[in-house]
Amino acid sequence: MGTQSDVFSASAKSAGTVDFDLVYQTELPRVYNFFRYRIGDDQIAQDLTAETFEKAWRNRARYRADLASFSTWLFILARHVATDHYRKQRPTLPLDAAALISDPQAIEDTAQERAEFAQLATLLARLADRERELVALKYGAGLTNRAIARLTGLSESNVSTILSRVTQQLRAQWKDEP
Repeated sequence: MGTQSDVFSASAKSAGTVDFDLVYQTELPRVYNFFRYRIGDDQIAQDLTAETFEKAWRNRARYRADLASFSTWLFILARHVATDHYRKQRPTLPLDAAALISDPQAIEDTAQERAEFAQLATLLARLADRERELVALKYGAGLTNRAIARLTGLSESNVSTILSRVTQQLRAQWKDEP
């Protein structure tokens, strides 16, 4: 995975531009996983990831390296996209299930994965919004506690404590679930 220094070359920093190909390669999995943990649906996570990168592209001139790293700015956009999604959320049914009908093993594997993800989504849905967002940023997006602290305005120690408590709680509930 690339680092922030990979995303900006020396000339790019002075010109205020970003290597979007590199940003897309390095940050796409993290942004997608953030949405997958936060929303709980693959298709919606893909759509919201695309929307986040589209917004980043359209608003790239507004990015200020002196205020935050590009990754932090991108996740600020992603958080706003998630908030907007919840505001306009409408129930939909996925159409991708028909493609799996031909292979019984694929259906069984997919059913098991979906059951486990549904169980995780159920457990995550029981969490308070702040806790669910912290889990999504940590385990979905793979951000460090320091990056999460900067993004959320919490202290790094507070982020660590909350995540530790929530992780223990989720593990205990996972064992107790049927």
